[in-house]
Amino acid sequence: MSDETEIQVVEFGLGDEVFAVPVKLVREILDYAPPCRVPNGPSHFLGLTDVRGQGVPTVDFRRRMGLPSAEPTLATRILILDVPLENRTLTLGVVIDKVLSVSSYETAKLETAPDIGVHWDSDYITAVLRQESGFVLIIDVVRIFTNEQTSMLTDFDWAA
Repeated sequence: MSDETEIQVVEFGLGDEVFAVPVKLVREILDYAPPCRVPNGPSHFLGLTDVRGQGVPTVDFRRRMGLPSAEPTLATRILILDVPLENRTLTLGVVIDKVLSVSSYETAKLETAPDIGVHWDSDYITAVLRQESGFVLIIDVVRIFTNEQTSMLTDFDWAA
């Protein structure tokens, strides 16, 4: 078990905002390669990314958060996340603008999302960390990727 007084996260940039996900959910970080398109998915669903012979559903995190798409750059990455669901684990690729760091923070320094005004639905934010350069928004990956809009990704049998 991990030390409950500290959280280790992967920080990443999306435009001017800094987000983070717990390291324990990140399987790996890949250089960006265009996913193989799959028709009729939600607008933020890009297709499948080949991860060691496994087709992993991949989403554009910018679109998922209601931001306009951006052309991939040399810094664009795909986070491969293992999202724990009630009865299984969903492996999901998430396209982000850039990875910033892997950091550890004392849980006592984390604030709840309603303490600041952000333009995203705060239900998706687990905690906020104040830094000299601004805020780091620690996201709730399960909540973001398991609502009605993304149920197609969790319910579809990708192995079929």
